[in-house]
Amino acid sequence: MDPFWPRRSPHFLACRRAVRPFAGSGPVVIGLSGGPDSLALVAAAAAEGIDATAVVVDHGLQEGSADVAKHASEQATRFGIPATVVPVTVADSPDGVEAAAREARYAALFAAAPADVWVAHTADDQAETLLLGALRGNPAGMAPRDGRLVRPFLTIRRADTVGACTELGIEPWHDPMNKDTAYRRPAIRTSIIPQLSELIGGDAVPALAAAADRIAADNQLIASLVDLTPTSSCAELLAEPGAVRRRRLAAWLVENDVPVQRDQLAAIESLITDWHGQGPINVAGGAVARRAGVLVMEPSGVSARLNGHGNDDATPAGDPQPHR
Repeated sequence: MDPFWPRRSPHFLACRRAVRPFAGSGPVVIGLSGGPDSLALVAAAAAEGIDATAVVVDHGLQEGSADVAKHASEQATRFGIPATVVPVTVADSPDGVEAAAREARYAALFAAAPADVWVAHTADDQAETLLLGALRGNPAGMAPRDGRLVRPFLTIRRADTVGACTELGIEPWHDPMNKDTAYRRPAIRTSIIPQLSELIGGDAVPALAAAADRIAADNQLIASLVDLTPTSSCAELLAEPGAVRRRRLAAWLVENDVPVQRDQLAAIESLITDWHGQGPINVAGGAVARRAGVLVMEPSGVSARLNGHGNDDATPAGDPQPHR
């Protein structure tokens, strides 16, 4: 039976309008947690007649997660959207449980998707992302489309998704981790952004989200104009402008499963731009060293034992190469 869409629903209408520019690209997979954002996204896709399937990733990190996942899939089915639950195992990670869960979630979503994956990040999430990136020395923004990853809700507010659920008469799940200020994002959401809003005498989210939008657009433009292929060649990186060099270097770190942090990135860049025989730079899972004009990933302490003070010219020919 077709679901009943309320006659007067300004919040749900905002959600429907947000997905319209992304319709028509073929079948999509929507990441569904059961929270208000993803429930509103599934409902909006259904109302707009989009060929979609909902995938509920059960991380198994909280008691009763299987029941939450089952209920979310049933809610999607109520809207006429087929849904499946995919249990995943969240591995230990030096970056914390949030990063490990995110990696497992996206792997499951892309494995299930024939084409695009839709996720329900809102303008509020965009503002939080900007501040989180700034605290790491790398102000960041999310693009509406990043390859196969699509974020139709970046133009609307979290109040719209919560309001849409109320208008639709559905009860979303509220993840307790979203209120746990031991994690940075909830702390920014519940403390920092309200204080910024008080400071400026108005809502801080639109300005923060707009700045993040511009950063994301600039990054996409740079990526379209220059070669950002990861490389470990110090000579090749030295020849690049600083903005390009840092992006290619960051891409190489990500390729080697190293999270990009501002202070570490600056120290590693100095192995290229200010080389005077300095030792390796410790990173998550090992160290980055310069050997024979090439950056390599090694276990912590290996570079110092093999190479004394890190003299590039003294590197043995058989030194390990970057892990690919």
